Amino acid sequence: MARSRPPQSGFVHDFRNSSPYIKAFRQRLFVVAFGGEILDAEGFPGLIHDLALLNSLGVRLVLVHGTRPQIEQCLRRRKLRMRYENGLRVTDDAALECVKQAAGSVRVDIEALLSMGLPNSPMAGAGIRVVSGNFVTAQPLGVRQGVDYCHTGEVRRIDRDSVQRHLAAGDLVLLSPLGYSPTGEVFNLGVHDVATAAAVQLGADKLIHLVEGKGIVDGRRRLLRELTLEKAEALLEKAAYLDEDARQALASAISAVKDGVPRAHILSRQVDGALLMELFTRDGCGTLLMQDPFEDTRQARLEDIGGILELIEPLEREEILVRRSRERLEMEIDHFTVVERDGMIIAVAALYPFIDEHVSELACLAVHPDYRGQHRGDALLDYVERQSRQLGIRRLFVLTTRTAHWFRERGFRPGSLDDLPVKRRELYNYQRNAKVFIKDIA
Repeated sequence: MARSRPPQSGFVHDFRNSSPYIKAFRQRLFVVAFGGEILDAEGFPGLIHDLALLNSLGVRLVLVHGTRPQIEQCLRRRKLRMRYENGLRVTDDAALECVKQAAGSVRVDIEALLSMGLPNSPMAGAGIRVVSGNFVTAQPLGVRQGVDYCHTGEVRRIDRDSVQRHLAAGDLVLLSPLGYSPTGEVFNLGVHDVATAAAVQLGADKLIHLVEGKGIVDGRRRLLRELTLEKAEALLEKAAYLDEDARQALASAISAVKDGVPRAHILSRQVDGALLMELFTRDGCGTLLMQDPFEDTRQARLEDIGGILELIEPLEREEILVRRSRERLEMEIDHFTVVERDGMIIAVAALYPFIDEHVSELACLAVHPDYRGQHRGDALLDYVERQSRQLGIRRLFVLTTRTAHWFRERGFRPGSLDDLPVKRRELYNYQRNAKVFIKDIA
């Protein structure tokens, strides 16, 4: 019997688009942190499967888990409560027993899920080795403002050499929010503090926080996709509406990026597959924090030609843009400006100045279909106008066959061939019959 043809879907498209990330992430180190709440959530097995997939793709993983709900449950059973002073936990002897019990229980549950290998399951044949131990050296918070914080501690150092050896052997390293001192004491630590220290001291490529709520949002509860350090610090200082988990994750991300971690991500653990969507799609599903802008408008380079051609060729086939060969692009690359987003060219424009006439031609303006309607064309036009003014240009002109209204809505007015510089007029393609539009920018 002939096999039925599979239905069309976005799977092939999405899988192909993920290939650059798969190659880029091989042998990279990611620190992934999550609270203890996730262990009782329906989506936790799915997260474990996604982590196993990352491991199989060659990503080196350090997991940092929290234990807050498990500690609170243990304290309730004993009719005790965690005490807080100045926003910090006070871990007395009774609380420490609950901390140790909770950490052990959570660690075992995570190791058990990562050990699954049943046929017909996402973990089939995974064979993941999970390593945990006394990798975190801690010291006591001590007495602050007259308060003895007892067994609450802070990270002193991560045993980098030991962790790196296990990662190099293909092991997945699991860190609990416990630290140990050379004197044999145990300290209760915060999951965000351990995650930050691990990412910085291990030289991680990414720090990823999975949080309980929607994540990092603005005042209208809209997800913030990207943040620079400056914007993140301002948000942390002023955004009282952020819940405590998001605030702590954001503070951790800021600290890590300041200390050299290239990128930090904050995701909602309630989104199924959030980890994979964030890592293997251009726009992700959470908030990205980085030192340098994720999206950059800059002068084009020779290595951008492949991306430029991929962007403009569909428009050339529709005769919206004039066809340009690779050789022509190589010769004229200094005239081009590109918008690069995470290594991909998503918008382009060319500027050809006629200095003596104080006029420039704006040409080859194109935006990737996935990013249209998001004002990137406007931003690129503004950028080109600023470039022109710096050259002493007073007017821009465009020749267009299909996008007249777009330019008219942005201040261009109809012109004629007589308005073009003589040299450009001589090159006019009468067969294409493009219309002339002019904008004064001085």
